[in-house]
Amino acid sequence: MKRHLMDREFFERLMKKPDIDAIITELEKTSYHDGIEKASIQSSGLALIDQALRHHLVQTYRLLLSLVMNEQFERHVRIFLEKWDIQNIKTIMRGKNINAPADEILACLVPAGQLDEVTLLELVRQPDVRGVIDLLATWGSDYARPLTERFGKYAEKKDLAILEYALDRFYYERALRLLGGRSVDDRKARDLLTTEIDVVNIKSILRLIRDGVKPEDGKNVLIEGGKALDMPALLDLLNSGSIRAARSALRDTPYSFLSALPEKKAGNETISEYEKELDRYIIDQGIQMFKGDPLSIAGAIAYIVAKNNEIANIRIISHCKGAYLPEEEIREEVLYV
Repeated sequence: MKRHLMDREFFERLMKKPDIDAIITELEKTSYHDGIEKASIQSSGLALIDQALRHHLVQTYRLLLSLVMNEQFERHVRIFLEKWDIQNIKTIMRGKNINAPADEILACLVPAGQLDEVTLLELVRQPDVRGVIDLLATWGSDYARPLTERFGKYAEKKDLAILEYALDRFYYERALRLLGGRSVDDRKARDLLTTEIDVVNIKSILRLIRDGVKPEDGKNVLIEGGKALDMPALLDLLNSGSIRAARSALRDTPYSFLSALPEKKAGNETISEYEKELDRYIIDQGIQMFKGDPLSIAGAIAYIVAKNNEIANIRIISHCKGAYLPEEEIREEVLYV
């Protein structure tokens, strides 16, 4: 399966294609052929590509799960696939929050986790954010608990980030509990997840500083359990007062690459460049697991990270082409690893 992952040369070819139809033709020559063929019955253009990517990703992860013959390994794989559940619930809530049409919300969902297509469709049919949470609770879904606990605060402030942060914290806390064993595979999976927690926390802090949120209000969104940044270190970052100061405070951490960004990118209070570099870092950390024991869970986790990155790059390129962005701008958006 790793052999079929797309390389940098493939993405370079896609970026040089003149339009969406040419990108579709190129994808038809790859493992995305079946998805393209199925999606072409109902869709065209960007919608066809998005539908084909969703189909391919779901089929790929079903295959991956079918290959896992060990209960412990299956648990590890499902933990990483459950991120799609979190992303899908966030997407549905965002759609309901702005009264987006149901078909537009559905087009953005990827049923690659535990919540299948039928389940997601029922959630999308709910009238509002409260209806989505109530239905999850009716089903006895674990995802309902953090949302129910924080719904009052959301209703008071009308800030969807409150619910999204609650979901993130729930996911990582539960994942670390499930990976609490001493096996090599638990340690490998936990190492990547704790790095992800660092990245999520840094992103949150940068947003809070950018938005001028008071540190005492912002600390509630931070997640404990990071690899290199404990809670005191995170609070120091939050209290640094500016993005520039926070960048400097990371110099003695694994995230010192943020402080090394060129001044033209790091000299103002925007955070998009920081977020891209953090995304590249976590993707790189995941893909490095291919170098681990081939009989451990490391290869499967690395494959999931690499496949997610591949899908993201194809979507970035196709949507940028659809917006008629020049090739040099598209290249800045693609997450090469």
